[in-house]
Amino acid sequence: MAFNLPSVGNKASKPSTPGARAAPSGTPAPLPLIGRLPLAKQLQLLVSLLALTAVLAAAVVFLDYRAASNGTVFVQVSGEMRMLSQRIGKATQAASFGNEEAFRQLADARQRFVQSLGLLTQGGEADGVVVPPSSDAIMPMVETLQREWEKTDRDIQLVLAQQKNLVGLAGAVPSTGTANPTLAELAAQMLNAKNAGRRVVDGSEALLGGTQKLVSAYRDELAGRSANFAAMGVLALLGVALVWLMVRAYADEQTRQAAGAQRQNRSTQEAIQQLMDDMQRVAEGDLLVKAAVTEDVTGAIADSVNFTVEELRKLVGHINEAAGHLTTASEAARDTSTQLLGAAEYQTREIGETNAAMLGMAEAMNEMSASTAQSAGVARTSVAAAQKGRAAVENAIAGMNDIRGQMQETSKRIKRLGESSQEIGEIVELISDITDQTNVLALNAAIQAASAGEAGRGFTVVAEEVQRLAERSAQATKQIAAIVKAIQADTLQTVAAMEKSTQGVVEGTKLSNAAGQALADIGEVSQTLAQLIESVSAATQKQAAGATSMASNMQDILRITQQTAQGTQRTAASLDQLAQLAQGLKSSVARFRMQ
Repeated sequence: MAFNLPSVGNKASKPSTPGARAAPSGTPAPLPLIGRLPLAKQLQLLVSLLALTAVLAAAVVFLDYRAASNGTVFVQVSGEMRMLSQRIGKATQAASFGNEEAFRQLADARQRFVQSLGLLTQGGEADGVVVPPSSDAIMPMVETLQREWEKTDRDIQLVLAQQKNLVGLAGAVPSTGTANPTLAELAAQMLNAKNAGRRVVDGSEALLGGTQKLVSAYRDELAGRSANFAAMGVLALLGVALVWLMVRAYADEQTRQAAGAQRQNRSTQEAIQQLMDDMQRVAEGDLLVKAAVTEDVTGAIADSVNFTVEELRKLVGHINEAAGHLTTASEAARDTSTQLLGAAEYQTREIGETNAAMLGMAEAMNEMSASTAQSAGVARTSVAAAQKGRAAVENAIAGMNDIRGQMQETSKRIKRLGESSQEIGEIVELISDITDQTNVLALNAAIQAASAGEAGRGFTVVAEEVQRLAERSAQATKQIAAIVKAIQADTLQTVAAMEKSTQGVVEGTKLSNAAGQALADIGEVSQTLAQLIESVSAATQKQAAGATSMASNMQDILRITQQTAQGTQRTAASLDQLAQLAQGLKSSVARFRMQ
């Protein structure tokens, strides 16, 4: 058995694939500090630093956004306070002249200024944004503005307290003279309010200056977020650098792995080439080959090849040994099958002669069984005929009995019919009498109607119609009476005939009973004869069936014997082929060298 390995060449053939080229002489320099660590550890550290940088950047962005939002609110609030300081001065001047609308504007401006000042000093919510108190750098200016506001606020409260008097004074001036003592008294009382108003106007200028400084300070603070922008830029650059380091670490690792793979590939190809050379020797029939087991990837394959060659060497030895045993055994079996073939042929001849004798005996028994079966059939036919005759007699007797009963019943009904016809005759006589009376009454009615003249003419028609009906009824009654008499005469004749027929039926029944008894005796004798013939026929059939079964069994034995002889011949031929195959098997493994 030869092994054909078309892909196996000699040692001089080397693969020329791109993977077999020499690896680069140099490898990229590792990253500083972490370059000695595994790639997974390097990526873990770089990803952690990148995540930390992202968190810091998010924090800076959040703080910058919060500072921008708070600064915008502070600028808006301080600008509103600047506007309110001017509105307070104008409203105070107008309120000093008793303008009621100015008092409302002054109170509203005061309340809004107090709320805005509280937002700057204590913090709070403005336009949906919660802001903290002003920063430490601006808080001194806020406190200065608060002190100015406290002085101005006292004067504002004094002016608001005199609202009623000032409004009343403004209304009283057009309606009073200059010498009015009440007006003079009010003017004297409002002098303090006027002075307070002037102080408020003067103080509004100081408030305007303070709020202007606050607006400038808040704008400067809002614009002074360059440090946040610088921090965000630095963090962005740091993130980009970390991403670049991650890409470089991964690329360096891929480069190193590619170089190692090339070296490993070259070593593996050399080991595979050596292994293929060893397998080529095995294919040529050298089972003494032993592949070198190394630490390369082909070491396990070489070990498997050595194991396979060892097992193949054992298998070839077993095949040689088994082929010798098989040749000896096949020759012995061939001799035995030749002897069995001769015995089977002799047995076939003997069984054929015995089978012919059994078939002749079975044929004779079948003929005797057929004759007996015909006799039994004749006997059964006689029994059946006797039973049919007896059944016919019994049916005739039963029919005569039924006829006698029906004739008796018919005679009774005819007698009742005669009696009924007599009753009908009496009723007809009664109807005839009624008809005569009706005719007489109709005649009398006609006479009465005629005597009545013109008034009884309609009744005359009715009387005539009744008379005609009475005459027709009389005629019909006479006809019915004649028919009834004829029925009575026929009934008497029918009754006499029925009595004679009944007597004849009784005599026929007696004769039928005698015939039925004779047929019953004939049936019993025929039944006994049929049973005896059937017993003989059954015994003959059993013997014939036994002989036929024996002949069939002998035929089966003959067929099996013939099949055995044929199988023995095929076995002998197969043993010859087996001996040839064993010799060929020994020849095919003779080329292997095991020593």
